[in-house]
Amino acid sequence: MIVIVGGGIIGLAIGWELAKRGVPSTIVERGEAGRGASWAAAGMLPPHAEVEPAEERLLPLLLAGRALWPAYAAELTAATGIDVDYRTDGALLVALDRDDAAQLKFRHDLQRRHGLTVEWLSGGEARQLEPYLSRAVTAAVFSPDDHCVDNRAVVVALAAAYRGAGGVVREHTEVVGLRIERGRAVGVDVAVGVAGRDAGDGRDVETLAADAVVVAAGAWSRGLPGLPEIARPPVRPVKGQMLALRMDAAAPIVTRMIWAPDAYLVPRGDGRLLVGATVEEHGFDTTLTAGGIRGLLEGAWEAVPGCDELPLIETWAGLRPTSRDDAPILGPTAVEGLWLATGHHRNGVLLAPITGALIAEGLVTGGMPEAGRGFGVERFG
Repeated sequence: MIVIVGGGIIGLAIGWELAKRGVPSTIVERGEAGRGASWAAAGMLPPHAEVEPAEERLLPLLLAGRALWPAYAAELTAATGIDVDYRTDGALLVALDRDDAAQLKFRHDLQRRHGLTVEWLSGGEARQLEPYLSRAVTAAVFSPDDHCVDNRAVVVALAAAYRGAGGVVREHTEVVGLRIERGRAVGVDVAVGVAGRDAGDGRDVETLAADAVVVAAGAWSRGLPGLPEIARPPVRPVKGQMLALRMDAAAPIVTRMIWAPDAYLVPRGDGRLLVGATVEEHGFDTTLTAGGIRGLLEGAWEAVPGCDELPLIETWAGLRPTSRDDAPILGPTAVEGLWLATGHHRNGVLLAPITGALIAEGLVTGGMPEAGRGFGVERFG
């Protein structure tokens, strides 16, 4: 039996992979499965668009993760009947002035050095792909292999697929302690009810025994009660505010992901247009701010002026689980039977299928597969 702490997209992906391998597991989630950072994301799968000079070590994992998504999306839909809106229209990175164009050229050259498929476009060529782009767009990079998916549909489908394969999800259940005996993780204590006193706050405690425990609690992973310091991941929350506009689904003004200097725009098949996202170091605060929403609206309007006429239908904020080097923390720890799958920062959706496969395979075989090596917590010393 494997206990997975955290029922976001990463925990659900691990659970589903274990179930497909015939390994029983239970997911323990403090809220509702899939309704944290996974729900707040934009569902982008953009290893090409987001490549950064300091993140080249991560790129092979991102590319491997993206390569799994077409079959993964099809398998999810086949297993559950839920359409996850997997879109292959590509992404446009646009420049609005000379400085933007210089920065975009630097990124384009970096992408080409890594052998990524990208195409430099003039402003006019970009508007042939997206006619509603601003006349101020002077240049663009088209990345055909950067795709997107409806992350909310994905987590709903993953929860259904996992349960359908025999997995157990304990929602609204808080882990109050990690059980370690003779240097090995053997389960977790969870708070239940309101009548007891063992938890110290009027709740009973139930112990869930396990052969191994996987910590996949996102931004909350570091604070898991009872987690030994040697296995504590350096993960912090990074706040992101977002909003959604309503387009005419039959005549959308944006048909593919657009990366502008101050916002990105992600269309959905049902007519929603997601606009994101701020990057804020505010701890666990998820308060929406006027400045954050205003900045996103301005950034979207500068790239696609027609956004100004669209209804604003939703605003929200989420907490990205971010490690010290912005790369995920994956694999076993110095505590036998204790595994980590956290710190995915902005790549949680992109890396969910490969994270699920790597962790599940590692738990079955006893060692981390080659593709996941080098991302353990030990790299932080």
